[in-house]
Amino acid sequence: MVLVFLAALCWSFGGAIARFVDVDDAWTIVFWRSLWAATFIISFMLWRDGFRGTFQSFSKMGLPGLAVAGCFAVNSTAFVIALSYTTVANILLIQAAVPLFAALIAFVALGERIAGSTWFAIVAVIAGIAVMVSDSLGGSVSLIGNGLALMIAFGFAIATVITRRCAQIPMMSATCLGTVLAGIGALTRASGLVVSSSDMMLLFAFGAINLGLGLALFVSGARLVPAASAALLSTFEPILGPIWVWFFHAEIPSVRTIAGGAMVVAALLAFLMRGLVAQARTRRRSFSEAPGAK
Repeated sequence: MVLVFLAALCWSFGGAIARFVDVDDAWTIVFWRSLWAATFIISFMLWRDGFRGTFQSFSKMGLPGLAVAGCFAVNSTAFVIALSYTTVANILLIQAAVPLFAALIAFVALGERIAGSTWFAIVAVIAGIAVMVSDSLGGSVSLIGNGLALMIAFGFAIATVITRRCAQIPMMSATCLGTVLAGIGALTRASGLVVSSSDMMLLFAFGAINLGLGLALFVSGARLVPAASAALLSTFEPILGPIWVWFFHAEIPSVRTIAGGAMVVAALLAFLMRGLVAQARTRRRSFSEAPGAK
């Protein structure tokens, strides 16, 4: 649980770090962030699994792994670009709806059953996002930024559904490939790659620590706790992220963002807590029915 919380903590600093970077071209930022993230992840995999294990991890990805890598490449790129158009709070709070979007996508694409309480949470999330996006209609927040934030949320939701259906996907490898694809895409669009030494240090932190270390901590910790617990701890990212940006950069979300974000986070917490309770009941039932249980 500590590892998963530290992962969410690393991820929560992404917006604050990006706001410190003094580079005008978003594609240049995407390139260097992706390069440092890929370098860290590959180094971590080589340290953990060795050369042979790392090679086997990439070779076992298959088409589902490639799809997850593609989703991550698009999402990590869109996150940096969205920062140029909207607030960090808008992006992270809309992104918090990923588990509920995943349930909706699984229902539409795979016919998975959705409980009544989950439908209520989905409706609440949609209403909360509508409140946040309504700022765009008045021109106070960019419609492009909110659109990119929604695209990120749906992209992660699709990746979530794929990994749930194909549990054998090596997430570290898929994410690493995603950073490589994002870097290659950014390289073709960047106006230049030269940055100052101070910006390079920030981009290293943005890629290696915010993205790479956060992923390494999450993958290491998520294997040791129930899925609902890991998802619940991950909600610290959208909660803490806007706080860091407010503290370091005085970026204050609008009233509608706060109101809509509160609706999204409340619905998400209710959904995840229900899953956590259901898992606990299942474990207790399994223990009571086990041979020799008293």
